[in-house]
Amino acid sequence: MDEVVKIVNDIKAGNLKPIYFLMGEEPYYIDKLSDFIEDTVLSEDEKGFNQTVLYGRDVTIEDIVSTAKRYPMMAERQVVIIKEAQELSRTIDKLESYAEKPMPTTVLVLCYKYKTLDKRKKVTKTLAKNGLVYESKKLYENQVGDWIKRVLAGKKYAIEPKASAMLVEFLGTDLSRINNELEKLKIILPAGSTITAHHIEENIGFSKDFNVFELRKAIGERNQLKAYTIAENFAQNPKDNPLVMTTGLVFSFFIQLLKYHGLKDKNPKNVAAVLGVNPYFLKDYDVAIKNYPMRKVSQIVGSLRDIDVKSKGVGANALSNGDLLKEMLYKIFN
Repeated sequence: MDEVVKIVNDIKAGNLKPIYFLMGEEPYYIDKLSDFIEDTVLSEDEKGFNQTVLYGRDVTIEDIVSTAKRYPMMAERQVVIIKEAQELSRTIDKLESYAEKPMPTTVLVLCYKYKTLDKRKKVTKTLAKNGLVYESKKLYENQVGDWIKRVLAGKKYAIEPKASAMLVEFLGTDLSRINNELEKLKIILPAGSTITAHHIEENIGFSKDFNVFELRKAIGERNQLKAYTIAENFAQNPKDNPLVMTTGLVFSFFIQLLKYHGLKDKNPKNVAAVLGVNPYFLKDYDVAIKNYPMRKVSQIVGSLRDIDVKSKGVGANALSNGDLLKEMLYKIFN
């Protein structure tokens, strides 16, 4: 995020690069940087003749180079943006000759999503030498909460730990999806507000009582009635609660418990760091490791691997999602 801020500040200051090669597994910042360049580098009057947006599936490297080599019309520079540039991965090396001597009056932006160039290759080194190569890396799950706090703080909002954890729980590490949901909340909440779990439940559509977050908590407490009730709700609403996601999150919970049992240093700060969770939720894990000794956790992890395979249609013998969820809970509680 700091690198993105620096790139944006440089552009605002007029320190433009002739090439921006934006690549990586996380598309959020690639889109943000591309949109910022598209919106701000040229004035509205200049954009008509001097801003071109192309898509990788529709063009060749030769087309891109030809466009980039044009002179701007009645403006200091032109902007050429190539979206979905990863579609050109097989021929991307052909960009090297242009990168060696880019047009100083062109700002060429390539959005190379979900992939990266080999940094040892000459084309990558040339792009970095004469332009800018930015790699947008996927955040780990335990980093997303801090990202949410920083994004909201920049907009004069705060968020409760539970609300942040719920967003990560249900949306994973997809920053674009999380940001979309935060934008919805900012429409209805005035600046200076603190986003709570109640706001998440009421406005984003997560059920307060029937969600994976509550299922894991019920399992950790060995509250069988609540766990089976939630599982039954999941079975009746499979689109809202995909089985693969449910089993995956329960599996990750027990992997965390396995790590917790193995820790010598059980200082809360160290535990939170190793497990990748907010310290606010450690009490739930403290309850769970008392209810599930290490040997039982190891056994459950093995059983959940079998359930995960079945949830993907392997050897399930046409079992329904509801039956697989019940089987999962049976193996956890017995």
